Amino acid sequence: MKFGKKYADSLKAFDKSKQYDVNEAMDVVLSTAKAKFDETIEFHTKLGVDPKQADQQVRGVIVLPNGTGKNVKVLVIAKGEKADLAEKAGADYVGAEEIIAKIQSENWFDYDVVITTPDMMGMVGRIARLLGPKGLMPNPKSGTVTADVEKAIKDVKAGKVEYRLDKTAVIHCSIGKKSFGREKLVENYNALLDAIIKAKPAAAKGQYIKSISLASTMGPGVKVQVKN
Repeated sequence: MKFGKKYADSLKAFDKSKQYDVNEAMDVVLSTAKAKFDETIEFHTKLGVDPKQADQQVRGVIVLPNGTGKNVKVLVIAKGEKADLAEKAGADYVGAEEIIAKIQSENWFDYDVVITTPDMMGMVGRIARLLGPKGLMPNPKSGTVTADVEKAIKDVKAGKVEYRLDKTAVIHCSIGKKSFGREKLVENYNALLDAIIKAKPAAAKGQYIKSISLASTMGPGVKVQVKN
């Protein structure tokens, strides 16, 4: 694979085979984030679980202590009082049948999170095949199907992230922006890692955290020391 000059230079700046202390790893990641925009810092961890087994799933949500640095657009599908509360709480878009029709007819996806109330799930189910593949389908486990729309909106805007296994038993998450600096990013990293450790399935055997790496949007991955 051919890399760009900046990426190739970044690879020379550290030992790819070494596992670094998280503070050292974060310093390397920040020093190799050379793009002209404020790069996102990404967290990747390989877990010692079998994602094909229902009793070994790892999934949850956490509000990162320092947020994500991303301006998250929220769509709330609700009616009546809940719709009014959603608007007051800062939802970017609020609606019911007309919003669902817009998504169906226009393939409209100008939002990052969809929140709905339990009574609307039957209606939202009509667009599950559209929202699902984009990771936008509301789910009680992620706190996006709830009667408390105000709290859900507040949490999302404050930096709530969802972590979940992919088919290769890896969790990928954003933990902030380069501009946050090491201290805030390490704080977010520790909060996310603690949540993943607490979510360890009872059926998981052997080493749970297999590997961890950090990277910026355009930079190479840096291995972090694993402590099980």
